[in-house]
Amino acid sequence: MIAVMGPNSRALLQKLSGADLSNAAFPFGTSQEIEIGYARVRASRITYVGELGWELYIPTEFASHVFECLQAAGAEFGLAPAGMHTMNNCRTEKAYRHWGHDISDEETPLEAGLGFAMAWDKKGGFIGRDALLKQKALPVLPKRMVCLALADASVNAPMMYHEEPILRNGVIVGYTTPGAWGHRVTLSFGMGMFASRGG
Repeated sequence: MIAVMGPNSRALLQKLSGADLSNAAFPFGTSQEIEIGYARVRASRITYVGELGWELYIPTEFASHVFECLQAAGAEFGLAPAGMHTMNNCRTEKAYRHWGHDISDEETPLEAGLGFAMAWDKKGGFIGRDALLKQKALPVLPKRMVCLALADASVNAPMMYHEEPILRNGVIVGYTTPGAWGHRVTLSFGMGMFASRGG
């Protein structure tokens, strides 16, 4: 899989594939087959960095060919390779949760800050809906995902990485999950699960 993400990703992929990648023809969250060079790839419009983007699922035997096509056409669009740390910084700055790292089956969607994405009025309901409605009615959730930033914005600011304690009135009430440097906000920041009633 190669992720092509950023404000110019649509223009680059349209030039390479000849496919219509407009919002109307290729809505967010959908997947279609497109051609890049000699390969048919599965393009899924999704983002992990908070920008327009696609994940390209490529047959192994065509992976290097597709990569070379992207590199050759990408110069015109400012394409640059980015590693996992860069992706992690971008997704943390956007507060995108990572399943298995930031959240798990031990948190409810409400505690994870994802209540906005739930289909509360889904026809036929869903498993756990009644329990979640009870939790939604609470004045304070027992725990919740929070976003944190350090006040020190200097180049010598300490960094958050992972598992730093979250203190409230000198008492540990949680731990950070991801930590990163926000290049857009120029702050060291992270997310973490905070025990609302602790401390």
